[in-house]
Amino acid sequence: MSAAGVERPHEDRPLIAEANLIMESLPGRRVEIIGGQILVTPSPDVAHARALKKVTRPFESAGLDEGETEVLQGIGIWLPGGPDDYAIPDFCLVEADIDKHLIENNAYDPVAFRLILEVTSSNWRTDLRAKVTAYAEAKVPVYVIVDREHQRLHVLTDPAGDTYATHRVHAPGEIVILPRSIGAEVTLDVNEILKAGQPKAN
Repeated sequence: MSAAGVERPHEDRPLIAEANLIMESLPGRRVEIIGGQILVTPSPDVAHARALKKVTRPFESAGLDEGETEVLQGIGIWLPGGPDDYAIPDFCLVEADIDKHLIENNAYDPVAFRLILEVTSSNWRTDLRAKVTAYAEAKVPVYVIVDREHQRLHVLTDPAGDTYATHRVHAPGEIVILPRSIGAEVTLDVNEILKAGQPKAN
């Protein structure tokens, strides 16, 4: 069952109000509240966008962007870690009825999310640490990290408290099959995705 979509006034919620002010004053930046702290991420570079495009295709090919699920980018997930916490993942696989799960501030109930994927940028520590805790606490079943900093792909499953019971790290050259529990078999070519995430040589 989804949490009620009752919106409280932002002026009574200093963190939400401040986050919204930052978004208005810095267009293109991603503003999130995780662990009671406002995080501001610079606009992604072209290589980030290429990696995201490359990783989206296998989900679409598997038929996960129609029927029971949708493949979306840049939508908010409401987090249980704090009264105002929310994140805006790069990529997510959600239930087709996601619209019914709006909580507030354009963030949606975690129950509607089957998988979240982040492509790291300059804030890679957030994706590898704070968001692991946040998404585990939200019980997101599968969290995938395209780790451009260390040239690895992480697949985390089985959320347990503030962590994931299973955390597998994959190197270039490996082919990863994601859990079928997401709705279909999705295969990721680690080398192809990581290569797409590197700036092209001049």
